[in-house]
Amino acid sequence: MNAQQLMQRIIEFRDKRDWQQYHSKENLAKSVSIEAGELLELFQWGEDPADHKLSDELADVMIYCFLLANEIGQDPLQLMQEKLERNEKRFPVDRVKGTNGKETRVDL
Repeated sequence: MNAQQLMQRIIEFRDKRDWQQYHSKENLAKSVSIEAGELLELFQWGEDPADHKLSDELADVMIYCFLLANEIGQDPLQLMQEKLERNEKRFPVDRVKGTNGKETRVDL
């Protein structure tokens, strides 16, 4: 399944349940944050959560990200590709290798 087919399946799932009415940009952004919090909660007490629990929460985050990208008329894979290209310029290997990049990044 490619990204376009996956997006269509996500939209069909949403639309069959009449949930689009709740999916404003603001609500979708909130949902991304909420689901990311649930992902982080799995590690709250220094636990090592099972991969299937991580996978479920990660999938929720990604679904809301895909829906938000769709809401703003963007292809989520294209967004990630463009951001990666910008990051390759901001964090050149010769300046950041072995560091967190915070002090050595290139501000564009």
